[in-house]
Amino acid sequence: MKLDITPEGIAEDVLGRPYDQLGEEEQNALCKALSSDVGLEDDEREAINGTNGDRLADRVATVGGSWGFIIFFSIILLGWMLINSKWAAGIGVQWDKYPYIFLNLMLSTLAALQAPVIMMSQNRQSKKDRIASRHDFEVNLRTTVELLVLQRKVDRIFNKLGQMEQTVEGVAEVTEGAIEQAIELGESQRSGAS
Repeated sequence: MKLDITPEGIAEDVLGRPYDQLGEEEQNALCKALSSDVGLEDDEREAINGTNGDRLADRVATVGGSWGFIIFFSIILLGWMLINSKWAAGIGVQWDKYPYIFLNLMLSTLAALQAPVIMMSQNRQSKKDRIASRHDFEVNLRTTVELLVLQRKVDRIFNKLGQMEQTVEGVAEVTEGAIEQAIELGESQRSGAS
């Protein structure tokens, strides 16, 4: 019983559905898993070779979502408020008095710029995750196909061993019968000679 290693046969054996009922992405993954080509698709090349803006968005998201940024920014905010507080009014450096309207404007501007950049980075990361998921599916599918092929080979080996065992048993029975006949013949010749 040989395994059908066509996309149609594997769809039936592995996925339990006819090839025609698979989605386009599943059909592509199945064909790619069964081929020996290891090439990159356009979306994969694009994900690897991101633009400078993409890489900048990734760095901004990495920095903006870190404890280092939170601590540094908290120190800056605390310093801003201390310098512009009533207690520091005697120094004469105060440029944004309480309720810190300029600070609120700066924070709003930073948030308005940082949020879309972080969202761009998240979109890029989700695209990378989809590609990685597709590769995982292809690897799992390829592994399953290889396991099925090995299972079929092991089954054939066991069938051959079973046939060989029957043949050996048959030969052993014939040999045993021949030995018994030879023994009987030898005994009958000895008793006739005596």
